Amino acid sequence: MRKVYLDNIRWITVVLVVIYHVIYIFNGVTEHGIIGPFSEHQPQDTYQYIVYPWFMLLLFVVSGMSARYELVKRTEKEFIKIRTRKYLVPSTIGLLVFGWVLGYYNMLISGAFNSMNNVPGPIIFLIMAVSGSGPLWYIQMLWVFSLILVLIRRIEKDRFYNICGKANLLIVILLVIPVYGAAQILNTPIIVVYRFGIYGLGFLIGYFVLSHDEVMDRLGKNWLLLSILALASCVAFVILYIGQSYPDHVVLDTILCNVYAWFGTIGILAFMNKWGNFENAFAKWMCKKSWGLYVFHYLMIAVSGWYLHTLCPSMAPIIVYLLVAIAAFTGSYLLYEIMSRIPFIRWCVLGIKKEKSN
Repeated sequence: MRKVYLDNIRWITVVLVVIYHVIYIFNGVTEHGIIGPFSEHQPQDTYQYIVYPWFMLLLFVVSGMSARYELVKRTEKEFIKIRTRKYLVPSTIGLLVFGWVLGYYNMLISGAFNSMNNVPGPIIFLIMAVSGSGPLWYIQMLWVFSLILVLIRRIEKDRFYNICGKANLLIVILLVIPVYGAAQILNTPIIVVYRFGIYGLGFLIGYFVLSHDEVMDRLGKNWLLLSILALASCVAFVILYIGQSYPDHVVLDTILCNVYAWFGTIGILAFMNKWGNFENAFAKWMCKKSWGLYVFHYLMIAVSGWYLHTLCPSMAPIIVYLLVAIAAFTGSYLLYEIMSRIPFIRWCVLGIKKEKSN
């Protein structure tokens, strides 16, 4: 039960994530794991404020919707087995097999090796592996949410799911209230991206509420209103918080940030439900390759960004951005094509199962 507009949302959002990371690694807003800014004032950093509040919440909501559609055709046992292979294996075993390469460059960029002269090699390798998780935190959380979902299903047996199918436009909009509340809880210290509260709720809302065709039809009919709400909250958020450290809880936990996160999410879902059911050769190709782009893009950004920074420090920023973006896309696609063809490695790094012989 694939939804074309959800496939398009997924690959387009992954592209936005890649562009975000190209800008992020040279941003002047935060100091966490970056090479550093080109100048004191960087207008391009505004892009981060536009996309960061909602794009991962959107992916978790879409993942929740997709989980419902998948469980229509699979048993819970099959569901967990597939998600363990696709999500848990690459984000654990995959780190030891290949993820440590990204960890190495992350530690180069942060200067971590400068204080590790007396640390044994095996310990350094394990630290590199953990540091190489990069964007894989998303699939680590998806695996956890999938396990929790199966437990919830065994208790509620579609009773709550059927009730949620009656949700009207106002109820969907008012879900911003629990979204704001969830953003305040179950956040891990130090590593801010593990926001189990808001992302877990987004996943469950996707499963229980937005996976209903009738609910999405209601949103689609009101796409203009929801798009205006998303745009208005975007403008307000950027104006109010530009220059502040948007990836930290001082901004993430605010009312406006969460209003924008939710309105941005449902605004895009409504718009794409109305206008995003298109298929062409390019969209199909991007959808097919989006997994590899997501898994490998940050490695390509870190490697290209680091060497351009160290070997060509006076290069014009626009050229640096362009070269890093090219490396992110072409390098990821190339690496995906290579890795997906190597037995065992493709299982470890990408969660691709062994092809059955005829």
